[in-house]
Amino acid sequence: MPGRPVKRSLTLRGHRTSVSLEDEFWTVFRDIATREGKPVNALAAEIDGAREVETGLASAIRVYVLTWLLENPGQSSIPKTMVTEAE
Repeated sequence: MPGRPVKRSLTLRGHRTSVSLEDEFWTVFRDIATREGKPVNALAAEIDGAREVETGLASAIRVYVLTWLLENPGQSSIPKTMVTEAE
């Protein structure tokens, strides 16, 4: 089971904000940003700009990570804890 969410600091379009994500989601999110050649803040800003007003940023990032993993099987270094718990 993933651990508790940890508060992470981000800068979106010049504004500081924070998002609470589990280590497993944060690790994969950073990996996706690296693979796409984008800073984490830039990818977070894209997700922020595309989300619905009623959807929280942390939820939008989790859904983005899950969707990316489903569309790109085997392309991310998924933390072992995520794979072990799913089996």
